[in-house]
Amino acid sequence: MKRMHQPILVINAGSSSVKFSVFETESDRSLAVGPHGQVEGIGTCAHLQVIDPNGETLADKALSGRHHRDAIAAIHDWFAANVGSEAGFDGVGHRVVHGGLDYSQPVLIDDRVLADIEALAPLAPLHQAHNIAAIRAFAAAAPKVRQVACFDTAFHHEQPAVAQQFALPRELTAKGVRRYGFHGLSYEYIVSVLPEIAPECAQGRVVVAHLGNGASMCAIDRGHSIASTMGLTALDGLPMGTRCGALDPGVILYLLQHEGMDAHAIERLIYERSGLLGVSGISSDMRALLASDAPSAREAIELFVYQIGRSLGSLVAALGGLDALVFTGGIGEHAQQIRERVCERARWLGIVLDPAANMRGGPRISSAGSAVSAWVIPTDENLMIARHTRRLLDASTLHSPWTTAHPGR
Repeated sequence: MKRMHQPILVINAGSSSVKFSVFETESDRSLAVGPHGQVEGIGTCAHLQVIDPNGETLADKALSGRHHRDAIAAIHDWFAANVGSEAGFDGVGHRVVHGGLDYSQPVLIDDRVLADIEALAPLAPLHQAHNIAAIRAFAAAAPKVRQVACFDTAFHHEQPAVAQQFALPRELTAKGVRRYGFHGLSYEYIVSVLPEIAPECAQGRVVVAHLGNGASMCAIDRGHSIASTMGLTALDGLPMGTRCGALDPGVILYLLQHEGMDAHAIERLIYERSGLLGVSGISSDMRALLASDAPSAREAIELFVYQIGRSLGSLVAALGGLDALVFTGGIGEHAQQIRERVCERARWLGIVLDPAANMRGGPRISSAGSAVSAWVIPTDENLMIARHTRRLLDASTLHSPWTTAHPGR
């Protein structure tokens, strides 16, 4: 494999896997796609796979370690041996789900930043701890390599104050109990490519539906976030693979007071046992539900589509109108049946679907005469993270080793 020039590693860490992509820095400072892959089975039987941009397998092997630090060390060591550069990478960009009140832009990670990220862990229990584990693991594997945190909440910091506020006492709002919104890296990427794919929509009023195992929608006006379906945590809004979506707070009180559930049990219920899985009793995977004849699978799909339609109406109201609807994410990009049902419910907005274009997957899936256009645009959060990382590294004069303590601090 050829040596890469100033490679950027992008890491998206989960509880049992670490997904990664590598980007080479071109002479004009743009980024070229390099290998990608993942370590799966963390905690049980970890396995490293590396694939080149053409789909050829470069590495496929079992790992002896069981922890995030072992997965990160394996990724680093393989690339250091095969890509070149003493440290293996020029920099590492991490997807960090929650940035709280303070982080409206990507930042170079130091001790203070890491402490702030750790303090936000209760607001993103499915993600934040694993993001932190990956950061610490890479600091242990390559302490001289600079790391960058890119926050899923950052894109939404510009929302009007009224869109960020809950109707709670002001002292709680002052402490940061407010709406943050998520999937910001995905929405930011869609905004970056709209001028090329749909130039007539780029400066208009757009709703982007990021539909996947995690799902949300965002109202965007001239490239800026106006409102989102997600709130303080990544639970609110649409039903998701295993997350409940919007829920009457009284349900939580009922579970506490009358079902004998404690906070831990409720957390597991609303994060891991609800959503498409909970309603269907079959699967959290939309592909499995679409292939099923079970009435409960149909009910889960109908609820998902219904809530998308209700949220779309709310976001259009926040925008004061609509010029385009964009589908992205795993379901949004690949489930043409879901797009068809959503667009059919949105006919009142002036969306007229082109069935043939929808079957092909777009990019435009609305008819030529549709008053509001509909699109399918694949997202690329990893490229967005790599761009932020490259920009920060180029702008920074910091070349000393990162000083944050290694895992186990």
